Amino acid sequence: MKPEICIIAAVARNRALGLKNKLLYWLPNDLKRFKQLTTGHTIVMGRRTYESLPKGALPNRRNVVLSRSVNGIADERFPGCDCYRSLADALKSCATDEQVFVIGGASIYKQALPLADRLCLTEIDDVPAEADVFFPPYEEEWQLTWSEHHEADERHTHAYTFADYQRKA
Repeated sequence: MKPEICIIAAVARNRALGLKNKLLYWLPNDLKRFKQLTTGHTIVMGRRTYESLPKGALPNRRNVVLSRSVNGIADERFPGCDCYRSLADALKSCATDEQVFVIGGASIYKQALPLADRLCLTEIDDVPAEADVFFPPYEEEWQLTWSEHHEADERHTHAYTFADYQRKA
């Protein structure tokens, strides 16, 4: 048995995720959904994703940072976080009834995709002019189970769809 693994991300039509360690889009409803889904659960992220968080570890969640340079579960560079050298080591530390959300970055998504049970994506109806990190291809192996479309409005510069996927049988 393993914990339930869910990947959560906001992706453009070309699967772009970010540029220069920053998100490409500021969508308040996406941030609200992220908080709603991950609060009370474990979130797993790479070092650069942790460094991109404005206030460090996210509250009311078990924060796990992956970094090849850590020497133990606690590391002063990542206050409030458990640290592991690999995704496999991090997942071994999770209970089988735990819900784990992988929150980035691109290399962590690529490692987690074959292990994931669900994808919770915000698919943004845009192709950015520039991006330097991309979500791995997922269209072939995953089946849409739920979606909710939202048009652009005064708070959201682009139309977007919340889309949940499960691995095809």
